Amino acid sequence: MSPVVAADPARVIATARAWLGTPYHDQASLRGVGCDCLGLARGVWREVVGPEPFPIPPYSRDWGETGPREVLADGARAMMSEIASSDAGPGALVLFRMAPRAIAKHVGILTGPGTFLHAYERLGVIEEPLTPSWRRRIAFAFLFPQP
Repeated sequence: MSPVVAADPARVIATARAWLGTPYHDQASLRGVGCDCLGLARGVWREVVGPEPFPIPPYSRDWGETGPREVLADGARAMMSEIASSDAGPGALVLFRMAPRAIAKHVGILTGPGTFLHAYERLGVIEEPLTPSWRRRIAFAFLFPQP
């Protein structure tokens, strides 16, 4: 099997930035209407790669959720190339572990060496600095594939 070729990071970033200002809405994925962090990633996937390969089942909003499986990472791994978090650069999808010992439940897209874009409750889709607090929470990183 040949290695997956990554999508153009500039295209991923431009597509993600088109979602800026989209209101936060749990489990939604409609640019300009509403999305949560996973919905943002799903929308960028649809615009950069194509149709979503499988439906997303309902999921818990609990960032402190624990369990034996990294459900979000497993799903991303099935469709994307996983890279070391330390190798993640602009255009990479990153998964954040928001509480110690919790599973990774928050998603963002790196837009620069020190910035990322994500959907955050009450704020919607925003781009902000990747502060040390955010950076240390990165648990997994993936590359969007070319269509």
